[in-house]
Amino acid sequence: MFMLRTTAMLTLATLATGAYADAHSTTLKWARAGDSLTLDPHAQNEGPTHTLAHQIYEPLIIRDVTGEFEPALATDWAPSESDPNVWTFNLREGVKFSDGADFTAEDVVFSFERAKSETSAMKELLTSIVEIRAVDDYTVEFVTDGPNPILPANFTNLFMMDKDWAEANDVVSVQDIANGETTFAATNANGTGPYTVASREPDVKTVLEANPDYWGVGEFPLGYTTIEYTPIQNAATRVAALLSGEVDFIQDVPVQDLGRVGETGGLVVKTAPQNRVIFLGMNMGADDIERDNVDGANPFADVNVRRAMNLAINRDAIRQVVMRGQSQPAGMIAPPFVNGWTEELDAVQPQDVEAAKALMAEAGYGDGFTVQMDCPNDRYVNDEAICQAVAGMLGQIGITINLNAQSKALHFPLIQNGTTDLYLLGWGVPTYDSEYVFNFLVHSKEGDRGSWNPTGFSNADVDAKIVSLSSETDLDARNATIGEIWNVVQDEQLYLPLHHQVLNWGMTESVGTEVSPEDDPKFKHFSVN
Repeated sequence: MFMLRTTAMLTLATLATGAYADAHSTTLKWARAGDSLTLDPHAQNEGPTHTLAHQIYEPLIIRDVTGEFEPALATDWAPSESDPNVWTFNLREGVKFSDGADFTAEDVVFSFERAKSETSAMKELLTSIVEIRAVDDYTVEFVTDGPNPILPANFTNLFMMDKDWAEANDVVSVQDIANGETTFAATNANGTGPYTVASREPDVKTVLEANPDYWGVGEFPLGYTTIEYTPIQNAATRVAALLSGEVDFIQDVPVQDLGRVGETGGLVVKTAPQNRVIFLGMNMGADDIERDNVDGANPFADVNVRRAMNLAINRDAIRQVVMRGQSQPAGMIAPPFVNGWTEELDAVQPQDVEAAKALMAEAGYGDGFTVQMDCPNDRYVNDEAICQAVAGMLGQIGITINLNAQSKALHFPLIQNGTTDLYLLGWGVPTYDSEYVFNFLVHSKEGDRGSWNPTGFSNADVDAKIVSLSSETDLDARNATIGEIWNVVQDEQLYLPLHHQVLNWGMTESVGTEVSPEDDPKFKHFSVN
């Protein structure tokens, strides 16, 4: 029934607007290493999860492939001329959810209130908002605790839900994904986006069908009427699927296969720097940690141990051997896209094993220690191989690593629940501002901030400076505060930066797209060559 309707709509749209590609080429078979963790749009702040959500749900604003703002469910936005604590957003009229319900300001108020709630993974983005007001059906005001000059930048992955649908299906509360909860919203969706969910089998296959009532028909290429999404964790299998024609588009071409894919007739590889840093975090705040062989003490609590670990890592060797040149060694946990990044802060210390051993001895760990390292094996480019390489380097200064590599679905809860002592994480910055990094990774883990900071680092002065960023309108003063916070992060060796990730998308020549620095293809922008 759905296919008959889609075919009819396809014919009309092709004749009237040219919005869809020819019927024989309208299925895009897409693969990447890992699946979305949930369909609940506020339950997980994670790239692949947001990428799938962008096809089904929509935020008020999105970013295009250049990183610039693009109107989505809002047509325009601006700070109020009469009150500097208010931003006004005018909404797109005539938009419907996939079940036919009208999209109005009431849904925006509901969605933001839901995203601000305790179990939401998006709440750090909204800490400055004290009230959301529906002025009328298509006007929303956001009241902030002091003027917030960059508020819209926090909205690009904040998806709008239908209030009535959420209430009817008992999903007003956000899925508590960190504690294993499953809800109706985790397995079902009702968005305003260009696609609807035709079928979904997590970690196996998800099929999306074009939404014939999408408001953007005629405004976007919408080259594909069907998207078949297949997570393929194994790198060799993923590449084989592209080479054989089983899939048309993969987001993560393994670095060892770039030449093979790029030299195959009918295939292309497109590459771009990603807005993401890969790094290690340590539980430095506990008096004692569980997954080590040191009784009654925490080696990571000593900054000399953290600095020794930093000196032991040969980032250039990781770049050359593990990443085959497809990474940029990093000295800070913010990529060059981000306000607050500087060349000086990002300078990489060369490996110095002897200096590292001296620091270990000074800290009282001259004989080293053993500790568990937690690592995902299906999230970042060569994530498990990176952990293996780092483990060997730390072994040179006496730190023996028990590597625990597992799916991101098991790995991320360790970080969110604070049950890991040493872990690998990658962090993108969709707001392009350091405040995003600080809110999630540096602020004390309390209240609406610090949800991805299991390090135990807590500094009241730093916390106060982070909070001040959301209401400082003097951009020079704001940037000076950002610099002060980064100096503390670097001096404390809060994290061990490894590298800025590089994106490699592989596709057939018929797929028309450019690489997004956010690694979040939005298929409404795809055309068929």
